[in-house]
Amino acid sequence: MEINNECAAVITGAASGLGLATARLLANRGVRVAIFDLNEDMGQAAAAELGGVFARVDVTDDESVADGFEFVRKKHGQERILINCAGGGKGGRTVRRDKDTGLVKAHSMADFEWTVRLNLIGSFRCIAAAASGMLTVDRLPGGERGVIVNTASVAAQDGQIGQIAYSASKAALAGMTLTLARDLSSEGIRVNTILPGIFETPLMRGVPQPVLDKLAADVPFPKRLGDANEFGSLALECVRNGYLNGETIRLDGAIRMAPR
Repeated sequence: MEINNECAAVITGAASGLGLATARLLANRGVRVAIFDLNEDMGQAAAAELGGVFARVDVTDDESVADGFEFVRKKHGQERILINCAGGGKGGRTVRRDKDTGLVKAHSMADFEWTVRLNLIGSFRCIAAAASGMLTVDRLPGGERGVIVNTASVAAQDGQIGQIAYSASKAALAGMTLTLARDLSSEGIRVNTILPGIFETPLMRGVPQPVLDKLAADVPFPKRLGDANEFGSLALECVRNGYLNGETIRLDGAIRMAPR
């Protein structure tokens, strides 16, 4: 798909980090950018910077997502691009033993369900909403109507100790990529998923420098954390390249995460 001022995009989780970097790259190409996020102050600031529009959206809530899409479509028209970057997680082992008492405690089911609702169901909720809208627009030359790019994680394949909920949710998101692409193929909608490794984002700012240095040293090459613009560049290529469909793509400097 040609990336220009004739198309609109919705990017979830775009008030900061990978989503914001992607939104900036799209806006630089003239795309009408809509930002979905829970952080209203940062979301509004990002929208103002990019000449876009912001909607406070909770991807775990049906009504919030429906209202968000309705609002931004009134401003920008029907989006042809959806980039899902909203996500997070709560850590914990499947079971753990208290070091002092020896008591065994299972993983919080509330935390597990919350992580799955956010990363998996939240992404799918936005996919279904965007795809429904894309079916209403005419096909572009080549038969394309739209493109969806999801954000999973290398944890989908290399989940570490304490990441059971996060790994499960991201693996499911990666796992449904090909099925989504096949489901939507007859309507001219492509779907790809990026599995980022360790990236330098606002979430990493509280991590001590020695820990960041160790993480960077574990990357085979280049020996550094990923830059958010590198994620954005791959997301744009997923949109631009019309033959790229149904793929899960690692972006990680060849790292394979150790068990802990």
